[in-house]
Amino acid sequence: MPSRFLDLVVTPAVAREQQRAYGLAYAPGVDTTPEPLGPDEAEFIAARDSFYLASVTETGWPYVQHRGGPPGFLHVLDAHTLAFADVRGNRQLVTAGNVSADPRVALMLMDYPGRRRIKILGRATFSDASADPALAKALAPAGSRARVERIVRIAVEAWDWNCPQHITPRYTIEEVEALAAPLRARIAELEQRGRDDPTASSRDRAPY
Repeated sequence: MPSRFLDLVVTPAVAREQQRAYGLAYAPGVDTTPEPLGPDEAEFIAARDSFYLASVTETGWPYVQHRGGPPGFLHVLDAHTLAFADVRGNRQLVTAGNVSADPRVALMLMDYPGRRRIKILGRATFSDASADPALAKALAPAGSRARVERIVRIAVEAWDWNCPQHITPRYTIEEVEALAAPLRARIAELEQRGRDDPTASSRDRAPY
């Protein structure tokens, strides 16, 4: 079955490279219908605390920026639309300027501990937060006092799950703490047992 994602990214130049390297090339399909996000994709997106966002400058240079926030700060409004709050930052507005000229963007969302990632292609628009204060409030990152200046909507065109090969597992401080919590509890239990029973053998008090 043709992949909508590959239909968009396999250009004639890409196909020529595939043919040269492997003797065959992907044949794009004819369906131009945007590909909806499914429940698995929506769940994955809602669990992420960061993503990478790529756009292209008017002079043709690729530009990639990192976006971060609490898990779920990138919202799935519906099967075809993502949105997030653009809060006040360094005031460069490179991505905002890029998409005003060419709205096409690419997103890469990573799950380093689970060694999973998803790529998304879409068309982005920036709008002033004052145009839809209710949505701006709903999109504001939880616990953040940063001012929401713009609303970013991304109309999803296609997505693709990447294979896990070469994804190095990495963990946030919160994830490490969650993994270490049972060990800390067990150590505390054994230390308390040793205080309650000073005659216990060293083997009994060992946290193994």
